[in-house]
Formats: sequence, structure tokens, C-alpha cells
Amino acid sequence: MKNFYNRVSNRNQRSSGGPVKSEIPFRLNFLFIIVALLFAALIGQLAYLQVIYGSQFKAEVNSTDTTIETTNVQRGMVYDSNGKVLVGNKAHQAISYTKGVSVLSSSMYDIANKLGNYLTVSTSALTPRQAIDYYLTDTNRLAAVEKKLSGTSGMSTTQKYNKALSYLENDSSFKLTKKQKNAAEIFAKMSGAYSLSTTYIKDSGVSSKEIAEIGEHLSEMPGVQVGTSWSRNYPNGSSIKSIIGTVSSEKTGLPSDKVNELLAQGYSRNDSVGQSYLEQEYESVLRGTKSEKQVEVSGSTVTKEVKKYGGSKGDNLQLTINSTFQKQLQTLVHSAESGAGGDSTGTYAVVMNPNTGGIIGMAGVDRNPSTGKITTNALGTMNSDIVMGSVVKGAMVSGALMDGAITTSNNTLTDKPITVGGVKKASWFNKSGGQDIAVNASGALEVSSNSYMMQLAMKEAGFNYTSGAALTMNTSIFAKERGYFNQFGLGVSTGIDLPGESTGLQGSSSYAHIGNALDLSFGNYDAYTVLQVAQYMSTIANGGTRIAPHVVSAIRGTSSDGSLGAVKDTVTPKVLNRIDMTAAQKKLVTEGLYDVVHGSNTYKTGGELSSIKPEISAKTGTAQTYYKGTETVTLSLASYAPSTNPQVVVALAMPNLGVNAEDNNMKLAKQIYSAYWKTVQSTSTIK
Repeated sequence: MKNFYNRVSNRNQRSSGGPVKSEIPFRLNFLFIIVALLFAALIGQLAYLQVIYGSQFKAEVNSTDTTIETTNVQRGMVYDSNGKVLVGNKAHQAISYTKGVSVLSSSMYDIANKLGNYLTVSTSALTPRQAIDYYLTDTNRLAAVEKKLSGTSGMSTTQKYNKALSYLENDSSFKLTKKQKNAAEIFAKMSGAYSLSTTYIKDSGVSSKEIAEIGEHLSEMPGVQVGTSWSRNYPNGSSIKSIIGTVSSEKTGLPSDKVNELLAQGYSRNDSVGQSYLEQEYESVLRGTKSEKQVEVSGSTVTKEVKKYGGSKGDNLQLTINSTFQKQLQTLVHSAESGAGGDSTGTYAVVMNPNTGGIIGMAGVDRNPSTGKITTNALGTMNSDIVMGSVVKGAMVSGALMDGAITTSNNTLTDKPITVGGVKKASWFNKSGGQDIAVNASGALEVSSNSYMMQLAMKEAGFNYTSGAALTMNTSIFAKERGYFNQFGLGVSTGIDLPGESTGLQGSSSYAHIGNALDLSFGNYDAYTVLQVAQYMSTIANGGTRIAPHVVSAIRGTSSDGSLGAVKDTVTPKVLNRIDMTAAQKKLVTEGLYDVVHGSNTYKTGGELSSIKPEISAKTGTAQTYYKGTETVTLSLASYAPSTNPQVVVALAMPNLGVNAEDNNMKLAKQIYSAYWKTVQSTSTIK
């Protein structure tokens, strides 16, 4: 009973707040202390990371966790002046591979082997090194080869691999099977891709069976896709191809001499890029803008894809060239060369608008005199240097007028053979010198007087001519003559919007060749291109403004239906220089060019052209040339029409014809003008 009361008494003491001490506050305080210490450690670590390594981690997150994946787009197309497609894009079914993030070689090896079961690729470009790399990617094979090696103790993994490579390179028995070569080529293309970049495994010739089988097994081959590739096609014929240029293929990739420059501009190694002429000159316009996809990566796994930009097909080029006329011009040039025979080496012609510089047609062919084989070479008009003969005399007379050697009121000289240093040179119509013929500036152009031009050169040099005396002119006469020629475009870059044009060839300017300064005056020394001759005659035709020729008239977009779209930019005439001649001086020259065709002198050189309507003004040329030691002649012609208010210039050259050739150049010119007025411009538009 006593114990009972004692327990009750104790319980009452506790309930009444007696002196009994609780253990709970101590435990809570202990926990609070531990939590506080953990928080302090966490805050300290965060501060350490933020302050010391914050910028580094931020850069790593930005560079590795968020990446831009790009995909190629179609190149822009090329249209003629009337909107006909000259260069288009032909679609091909293709198999591509997009390399993932941190993809191991062993994974690509497995994918290549699987893909090789359904896809056959060309192995002609497979290198021995690529074949060995494929073979050694199999760890079992690598181990087997390494067992055969000696002295590998202490070597690193890389050193052992390189020694295994060297071993197989020198092993004559090493050879892949046909199936292994196929897989090795696929593996090589996959390995060459950058992370998250797309490369074509096969960009053309993919069969329906290959498409079907690959489609059924895509889930087994990460990164492999069935898609589309494009190649250039020429729906209106390939005669224009030499002007347009070429585009590199997926197989050839970026040009080796420009690979670093192009990679810096955002290209991939296997991208197509313009390699020559228009495709190269307007690459930035034609290439388009790749589509972009922002890819977020966690480790080696893509966690999110966001389409940033759908890509834009390249813009289109519209040319000044009329494709129908271009075909006709090329046919006419080829036909003229076919009938030339002998040692003839080619025929070239340029037709252009003298007021804008727009090229309406440029055609050419080369001929091998040994075999008679003729090949198309439209660019021979701008990169073949030819001694043109008398077509340059309009520039010679103009230079003499600007120099003050003659004036509009005092320009009559006596045509007679010029004899200096024991060498006799004369005009074609007065070779014997049996008569002294008075000719003025326009008359000298009409009859193509060599004597007149040589006398102009001597006057410009300040040399007083005496028959038979030594020619003691200063060599500065070369620079003076060429300086005036250059103003018209002869011997300098024309400024055409195509790369690779020649600026012509200059003969020696030394005193030992001082007599050639006389040959230069009548076009029988320096060599020019047909394009330069066309620019020279255009400068005369438009009143004295040298304009850069161009083949692109506008840059245009693409309509929603895929057709030629709105104009984005136009090519305006680019003035290079203006000729400092008075109206009277210009008139004297243009009258002479008109009289070449329509004059009354018996010796006029272009009378055969008088039947052309509307009337033309022209200068013919005959140069004495040699081909492999055989004497030949080069016939040329520079002209414009109509004689008043000129609308078109025709320039042509036919080098190394037989010495008896006489009017091949004028026959071709008549055919070209006939085609022009029927195809390009109606004579009813002439005012």
C-alpha cells in the first residue's frame, strides 16, 4: 500500500511541474548543430564553385550542353534573260548519317556493318589507312595484331595502335573482303563527320530495295536517315556549262586549297561549293542558308531538339544571256571552225550590249590542228590571247587625237611604205609603194592603212621619220601606245563578273624590239582577248564610256511554287573610265568605222558587211601569224549596230587560218547579226 502511495506521489510531482529534468531539448539542439554545419559546408562549396570556377563551368555548359545542328539546303538556280532555267537542281534519294554526341568508334563500327548489309557504296576512294582503321576498330582483331608485335612493353595505347597500323601497312597478306570494304567505306564517311553534323553515305543511285530495307531497320542504326540530295542539271543543254562553272560533289568535298577558309565560313568538309566561274563568283548568293536545330545534350544523350531556323534555299541568278541565241551563236561558231581547216586553232565570238555591258552571248571552240578535233570552249573568249590585227586601229587613231599627234582639222598623211633599219613595212593596198596616197584619219580606218598608224606612232614618240634611217625612238612609246589602248579595254582587265579572265599578252618593250612599236600601232604585236575587243568597240559605240561586261543581270528569290521569284538586287552598269575626247574627235573615228562598211573608197575592207540591216559600223582585222613555224593569218572583226544609236556589239576572232583566208570573219558576222535580230531584238524597236 505504501508503494502505491509513493508512485502516486511521484506522478503528482511530475504533473505539477516539479524538478524532473527533460532530455528532449538536448537532442534537438544536437540536430540543429549538425544541420547548421551541413548548410555551412554546402554554402561554402557553392561559393567556392561560383567564385573560383563559375565562368569555366558556365562556358562548359554553353559549349557542350547546347549545340547547333545544321542541315544543307538546295543551291540557287540560274535562269537566262527570258526566265528559262539554265541550271537547276535534280533531287536524288540519299542515305545520310548524323553523328551524335560523344559517339564511340565502336558504335559507328557496329552501325557501318549493319548498314553495309543493306547498302552498297563505291569503294574506289577507300584508302589503305581507312581500311586498316576499320579493321582495327574490332577490339579482338586489334588484340590479335598486337600479340604479333614485339617491343610493346611500356607503350601507351596510342603507341601500340600506331605500331599495329604500321604492321598491317607492311603486311602484303592483309586484305579486306568485298563486304568488309563496303562497310569500311561507310565507316570512313561516318568517322569523318563532326559531332551533330550530317554527311551523305550515298548521295545518288540509291535503289528502291536499299531504301526499303534501310527504312525497316532504321531503329537499329542511330543517326542513319533516308533523305534527299541534289546535283546540278542543265535542262536547256550544257553549252552554257563552261560559263556557269562547276560545283564540288559530296565525294570530292571542299577544294583542298580553300578548305580552311571555307570551314571558317561554316561549311562542312563534304559540302558542295562552287569551284569555278559563276558558281564560284556568286557562291555566297547560290549557297543558301542551312537549317539550324538547337540540340540540348545530357552526357551523350540528346534530351531536347528545338528548330531554330528552317533554312533558306539559295537565291537565283538571272543572266543577261539569251539561251536561245547562245545556242545559235555556239552552233555558228562551231560551223565556222569546221570549215576553216588547215592550222586553225579555234573561233570565238562575243555579243554584248554596249550601253549596259550585258553579255548577250559568248561562244567559242578550240581546234586541235593535228587531229581536227573541235571542243566547246566559250571561255576562250576571255582567256585566249590572240594577236588581232587591224581591229585596234580605232583605238590608235583615238590615242593620236588625244595625244595631239593629229587634230580634227589636220590629220591627212601620205600612205607609203615605211622603211627603217633596212626593214620595209607597208599597207596591204600599197605594198610596192608605187604611188603616194593621201589619207585622212577616217580614210585610214576605211582602207586599214598600216602606214598611217606607223606614222602616228612615230609622231607620238616625237620621231622625225626619214626613209631608211635608223629607228631611234625612245622605248617610252610602248607605254604611251598601250596607255591609250588600255583606256578602251585593250590589254587590261575588262572587269567581267567571272573569275579567270586574261588581260592579254604584251611583247617586249626593250630597245632591241623598238621596231615592234610600229607593229603595235596596227595590231600585229600585243595579244588581246575577244572580250577585250568587244569592250573596246562598246566604248566607242556608247560615246566613250568603258563599262565592265557582266553576265548576271539580277539576283532573285524563289516563289512559293518554286518558280523564279522577286528581284532582290540588280546589276547596274559599272563605269570603269571615260575617254577624254571631244565630240569632234569621236565623230572622226565613228565616221571612219562607218566607212569601213559603207564608204566609197575602192579599198574599203568591210564592204561585204553592207548588206546587213540595220546598218553596222565595223573594223576588220588581219594579222600575220605563225603556228608551229607555219605562216598563218588571224582574222578578226569588231562592230556595232545600228551605226546610229548602237544597241549591240559583235566581236570575233579566228586565229591561225590558212594564208589564203579572206572573208571568214565577215561571213560569220553576217550570220551572227541575222540570228540576233531574229532571236533577241526585233528591228522594229530601233529608232
